[in-house]
Amino acid sequence: MADMDTETAFPLIISVDDHTVEPPTVWQDRLPKKYLDTGPRIVRAPLKEMTFLGGRFKPVMGRPGEDGPIGDWWVYEDLHRPITRLDTAVGYSRDEIKLEVITYEQMRPGSYDVPARLADMDVNHVQSALCFPTFPRFCGQTFTEAADHELGLLCVQAYNDWMVEEWCGPDARGRLIPLTLIPLWDAELAAAEVRRNAARGVRAVAFSEIPPHLGLPSVHTDDWDPFLAACDETGTVVAMHIGSSSRMPSTSADAPPAVGSTITFANCCFSMVDWLMSGKFERFPNLKVMYAEGQIGWIPYILERADVVWEENRGWGGVADKVHRPPSELFADHVYGCFFDDAFGLRNLDSIGLGNVLYETDYPHSDSTWPKSREVGEAQMGHLEPDVVERIVRGNAIELLGLTPDGLWGPGGGR
Repeated sequence: MADMDTETAFPLIISVDDHTVEPPTVWQDRLPKKYLDTGPRIVRAPLKEMTFLGGRFKPVMGRPGEDGPIGDWWVYEDLHRPITRLDTAVGYSRDEIKLEVITYEQMRPGSYDVPARLADMDVNHVQSALCFPTFPRFCGQTFTEAADHELGLLCVQAYNDWMVEEWCGPDARGRLIPLTLIPLWDAELAAAEVRRNAARGVRAVAFSEIPPHLGLPSVHTDDWDPFLAACDETGTVVAMHIGSSSRMPSTSADAPPAVGSTITFANCCFSMVDWLMSGKFERFPNLKVMYAEGQIGWIPYILERADVVWEENRGWGGVADKVHRPPSELFADHVYGCFFDDAFGLRNLDSIGLGNVLYETDYPHSDSTWPKSREVGEAQMGHLEPDVVERIVRGNAIELLGLTPDGLWGPGGGR
């Protein structure tokens, strides 16, 4: 990939929020033979019905031979989850992007194929990318919800092995940055998995923005401490994507998707306040968290309000004994906001913190700025100095994710 032509050229992008659509054989190639009939596998079948209202996605798979649009479905235990156009929308016009099932042949190959992904990154002025999962969902909650946690742990480990060895393997040439999963149902197992992957250079792990929505403990408890200690000790960033609590923000059961799409940042907002008021950043001083696809324009007011509450109300607010610094100071040291289209946030960088902002392209989702992420960035960052743009577009990501100075990942890490 060509380097920048001049000092004023837009920097090569390091996207901290892209996505992979897992190839059909990820688990079939890695699970013990006895689990192949219950582990994740692809089945081509018709769609019987599908709704997406009030932030809830409800697909129903038909039987082979029945009428209905044909799509590829992930089948795992009793779960039937179709691949949809919203999973991989790049290359299609906005009017063509609808909630419909599709097959692998109907998606852009860069969604699941490494060489094709690198080619699409070249088109989009992207050097390196961190990718969240699709079938496991954004923090692996698919395996947490499964009945068999022995199989679930094997599925988590198989995904991580595929992520590190294949998706981010030699063919990726250091341009794909691994993001691994944990068994959310057991913090000790989660800690072991963090350490297993950190030993091979992984510096980011997916987690839920609001764990109680998944029936899991909140960050205000001590339940997560083994996991957080492992992240603190290994320099592993806790990456939380919007929707990683399996509940997108909405207002009512009959609210159209446009309502939720407008307020997608809300869960990140709630989650960030949770973390700032939890005391975890003081207990684990090296801990870093990032909010993928949460945008950044909302952050200044939340920090202002959190500081007021901490200053005026901490005596009765339940935080005086564990939060000893203003939340805005904790944010500056521990929290990163991620955006791909937020002109308002970029006009208010001083109130957020230049070192706390990361750039993303969201490939291959419907919101993605591909193939014009450079143009979008240039338009929104035109008022900023080149060194500021460099920090936002790649410098902060290099530092946070332990990449090489050139912005690449390697099994040994760049630290």
